[in-house]
This record gives sequence, structure tokens and C-alpha cells, in this order.
Amino acid sequence: MSRAPIVFLALAAALAAGAAARPGPARAADPGPAAGFTIARLKYGGGGDWYGDQTSLKNLLAAARTRLGIPVGASEEAVVAPLDEALFRQPFLFMCGHGNVKFTPAEAERLRAYLVGGGFLWCDDDYGIDTAFRRELRRVLPGSELVELPFGHPLFHQVYDFPRGLPKIHEHDGGPARAFAVFHEGRMVVLYTFDTDLGDGLEDEGTHPDPPEKRDQALRMALNIVSYVLTH
Repeated sequence: MSRAPIVFLALAAALAAGAAARPGPARAADPGPAAGFTIARLKYGGGGDWYGDQTSLKNLLAAARTRLGIPVGASEEAVVAPLDEALFRQPFLFMCGHGNVKFTPAEAERLRAYLVGGGFLWCDDDYGIDTAFRRELRRVLPGSELVELPFGHPLFHQVYDFPRGLPKIHEHDGGPARAFAVFHEGRMVVLYTFDTDLGDGLEDEGTHPDPPEKRDQALRMALNIVSYVLTH
């Protein structure tokens, strides 16, 4: 049985408690005690390095608390696999990697229930995950379509303004940074950031040879993603 409604509760609590620090109309509701907002890393099979970007989520969670005023449940990321019971307690999943991704039929079904029931998945291409991710996404959400987001989409103007869409953190093939999404009943359930490498830009200073302005761009864009998920 799906327990995805728990995701709605986690999102609602974090949204209400942090509303005063974010743009948009004020919300007067008292959320009461809440565990706080979390981001969980998705552990997947297939041999890809699901464990990459090791300091990225820690830094993103810290910035969500200090810059956006979002109550954060833990300073460190959670790690969940598709069949873990804890999956349905996570409002926000993150995955990254360079190589192969493979879900079992049971895992694909479980992720489908999570996403259509209120969950959200952000996949950041570290360079090399594209073919596998697109293949497995078709198994998780049959008939779904990754659509490219236009520069005018609210994701790029949520808290910080990115009039040209995703910032380009790492060059890779030299193509433009691109953002794709899957929508279910009008709600974004999957965000796929391609040829940008936001995750590397979020890592601790010195992990990659990124200048401060690139790291700040990555952080601001990632905070836009968090804010968008909590307000849509």
C-alpha cells in the first residue's frame, strides 16, 4: 500500500513554518511541531555512482535554513533505496551519477507510487547518466514525457532570477545547460538538470576547481528548486 500522503504532510509543515522568509503571500497557519524539511539521496542499482556529490546536499540544506528560513529536519542528507519504507516519508529525492542506473520492476513500481502520490525527484546529470536515466524513467512513468522548461518558467525566477535558465557550472560537452521535467496532473514530479552539474557546484569549496561565482550560481539555482517544490 502506498504511503505517499506522508510526503504531503512533510511538505506542508516545512512550507508553513518557513513561509515568512520566502516570497509570496503570507501564511498565518501555525504548523505546530514538525520534523522539518529533508532531502534524501536515492540509492539505485546498476553500478552507477549514486553516492557522488557527497557534500552537496549538506550544503543545500544549510542554505535552505539560513537563506530561505526553511526549518530543516537534519543537517545531513538521508539515504533511501526505492523499496525502503522511509521512501514515503521523504518529500524530496535527489539522484546523481556518471554511469548506469537500473531499477527492478518492484523498484520502478514503488517509485511510480511515490511520485504520483506527492513525491518529487531531482536528477542532476554528473555527465554520463543521461541514457540510463531516460531509459529507467520510461519504466517508472510509462508514457511520460520529459519536456524542456522555457526560460520563463517559474523555476528560474522563484527566489533568484535566472533569465537564461540553468547556469552552466561545468562544460562537459560544451552544450547549453538544459532543464527537463515530467508533470503529473499539472504538478512537476521529476526535474532533470542536464549538462550543468549543479551538484558539483554545491560541494565544499576546493572539492572542484569552481570559482566562487560558479558555486554561488549553483547554490542559488538549487535553492530555487527547493522553493519551487515547496510552493507548487
